[in-house]
Amino acid sequence: MKPGDELPPLEIPITRTLIVAGAIASRDYQDVHHDPELARQKGSPDVFMNILTTNGLVGRYLTDHFGPRAVLKKVAIRLGAPNYPGDTMVLTGTIETVEGATATVRIVGVNGIGNHVTGTATLTLGSAE
Repeated sequence: MKPGDELPPLEIPITRTLIVAGAIASRDYQDVHHDPELARQKGSPDVFMNILTTNGLVGRYLTDHFGPRAVLKKVAIRLGAPNYPGDTMVLTGTIETVEGATATVRIVGVNGIGNHVTGTATLTLGSAE
């Protein structure tokens, strides 16, 4: 592993169930994450994913790639285009730095509208002992 290496992409279908379940799991009961009519009344075309669900998906992407011994130390993400039901988000990652057992990865999650999430994550890679 070296700077510039790319992680394989991960396609995540954005379903209404994923959006609502993520909001419930993170105790985010804002109506824009579970009630389509109230979301429309507030100017959104539909319910949309919350940042905590996105953060969890970014973590999953990294630990799926680096394995169960990887430990996320820092995740710094920013949301852009909303994730709406019926779309697909594709997560990609590029290794930015490697220092010993610590790596920093640039993360981008793109959907049909544009960049849903951008940021970096720093993780330590556990040994195979």
